[in-house]
Amino acid sequence: MKVTRRTVAAAATAVLAVVALAGCSPESAGPAPARTATTGPATEPVTPEPTTPEPTTPAPATPEQMTPEPTTPEQTEEAPAAETAEVPDVVGMNHAEAQSLLRSEGFMVNEEDASPEGRMILNNSNWKVCRQDPQPGPTDALRVAIYSVKLDESC
Repeated sequence: MKVTRRTVAAAATAVLAVVALAGCSPESAGPAPARTATTGPATEPVTPEPTTPEPTTPAPATPEQMTPEPTTPEQTEEAPAAETAEVPDVVGMNHAEAQSLLRSEGFMVNEEDASPEGRMILNNSNWKVCRQDPQPGPTDALRVAIYSVKLDESC
């Protein structure tokens, strides 16, 4: 195995990390035993002096921990009902006016060509609404789709 400076540096970094982490453990609450370093070849392995762990006692319970919670039946909270809004009837209206009315009522508007051609509605003032989804009336929908054709076309 070829030993390079990178290998030695990586090994030294790993050793330092282990030593640093060992010093942070809760078991090392007391003073660390003295260790000696040798600069020559080691003839005997250096073993740390055995330490006797100090007995730990659990912390006394606080009054809040000793008092059991009173047992009561679970209270069920109903989720708030979705807000209902009144969808206006926009069938037969000019597309631009219908879109403006729906947005003023707080709805998001999807617009579609009601003809089988699938055209994009670019100048919406030249279109009229043929149908809508959802139908007029109370709803919890946030979005209304309007299907329109050009003014000179029939629904």
